[in-house]
Amino acid sequence: MKLYDYILSPSCYKVRLMAALTGTTLDLRAVDFHPGLEHRGPELLALNPAGSIPILEDGDVLLTESSAMLVYLAAKAAPDWLAGSDAKEAARVQQWLSFSGRLTSSLGGARLHEMLLRPGDIGALQSSGIAALRELELGLVEQAERGQKFLAADRPTVADIACFPYVALAPDGGVSLDPYPAIRLWSRRLRSLPGFIEMPGIHRLHELKPEPQLEKSET
Repeated sequence: MKLYDYILSPSCYKVRLMAALTGTTLDLRAVDFHPGLEHRGPELLALNPAGSIPILEDGDVLLTESSAMLVYLAAKAAPDWLAGSDAKEAARVQQWLSFSGRLTSSLGGARLHEMLLRPGDIGALQSSGIAALRELELGLVEQAERGQKFLAADRPTVADIACFPYVALAPDGGVSLDPYPAIRLWSRRLRSLPGFIEMPGIHRLHELKPEPQLEKSET
């Protein structure tokens, strides 16, 4: 199974993380995303006309969307990471998988603007990112009220992995995670999972602080 990968891409990282958590071995093919723009070159455009990475090849299977890659890896190696038979859980997984695209466009866009000088309205990107974080925080608080510690269930699912990287890297785009205790607790839970791997740049500042506490009205 080959992953066309850029080490500093959160979208690529989520696939590497899912592989590590499910015990799947990937053949990593490094892509010169910056400054070489290799993902816009003829070889990779032939695989993915959208000109984006990651790209996952497994025999005759070719995937170009990271959320689909997470589902594929889980289905092959660790089905417990997928939605169970409960309709509400299945719907929550699908909702957060879709929501992860908003994190990519907002927090990811702000990060690209700040780190790689990608053109964009940084104020609008940050505002959209903050709105997404508030929605994620509320979702986690609601899950806590149900007695569940992760986005869709009381166990981690592909939904958590889809959302985690761009949230963890929000400070790179000038968006602080300090106002979101439920997100910070959720991030700690994900970091503590067996097989968790790091990505360069993932901030550990909150790991050095006392564990955040939710207000009584939030539990």
